[in-house]
Amino acid sequence: MPVGVGLAEEARPHRLIPQAELLAALQTASGAKVTRRLAIFSSVVITFIVTVTESTVVILLVYRDSRLHTPMYFLLRHLSFMDILHSSNIVPQIVTDFLSDSRAISFAGCGFQIFPSLTLLGGECLLLVPMSDDRYVAICHPLCYPILMNDDVSLLMATGGWFVGTVNSIVHTAYALHFSFCGSRAIAHSFCEVPAMLKLSCVDTTHYEGVYVSGIVFLLTPCSLSFASYVQILLTVLQTKSPEAQKKSFSISSVHMIVVIMYYGPLIFTHMRPKSYHLPGQDKLLAIFYTILTPTLNPLIYSFRNKDVLDAMKNMLKTNFLHKNSRKNY
Repeated sequence: MPVGVGLAEEARPHRLIPQAELLAALQTASGAKVTRRLAIFSSVVITFIVTVTESTVVILLVYRDSRLHTPMYFLLRHLSFMDILHSSNIVPQIVTDFLSDSRAISFAGCGFQIFPSLTLLGGECLLLVPMSDDRYVAICHPLCYPILMNDDVSLLMATGGWFVGTVNSIVHTAYALHFSFCGSRAIAHSFCEVPAMLKLSCVDTTHYEGVYVSGIVFLLTPCSLSFASYVQILLTVLQTKSPEAQKKSFSISSVHMIVVIMYYGPLIFTHMRPKSYHLPGQDKLLAIFYTILTPTLNPLIYSFRNKDVLDAMKNMLKTNFLHKNSRKNY
């Protein structure tokens, strides 16, 4: 496929070609490989549909049911919206490439894919901290909950996550795209991501890679704070005398800790390593966790295991059912 050159510089490509592992070379693959790739592609599409459906249901439930108008579910609504946007930023491009048999994306298109991706990843990294703090305050300091976790605080935290994530994304997107790219223009990744693009640069990117401030702000610090909150919750729960309360709280907190590790771990491993240590297959596998798997698990972990959410869902279905019957009778 022809690749044009000549944006701001001659060495800068006009089109970049993501080597999507899920979609590559169906024409030349054997029958077994075709079947395997189609199966993987179908799984990605189904997972995307499930993610969007789950997150949309969570947003509607929190909006409609007054019992869910709490700081935790307010933050969860923003998390669900971020998951929808992030999945929609990645998966449709893969589907389009598969259906059109084209694996090319323009240089500008790559930038437009990187910007929302970094915005949403950064915002979600920051948003997971107040969500873990909410559980910590509710379990360890319940009497202080109305003061420490009120509507104003949750609104400030959610707005701050969006704002700081956007500013960080503007800086990193502009910085990464100003490099000159030469030689191979095939991105060894399923989508446009900064570490994969830096591998194509023919100039020294050491200064960019040496800027770990954002990595500390968006990855190491939030991960440490979230992990510390859940550890403190577990220690507090173990001191309670009720075996039933211990079992319930331990189950919830341990699952939340697993989700935090699954989300922050791959991000830290991907975005805080020098480009010389990046392996294409490894980066593609790690990206699955924070682009596909975790957004699918978030509604299940934070919402659908909760009795209040299940009751709200039953009430919504019951209300819709009664409304339809009344319209038929009328």
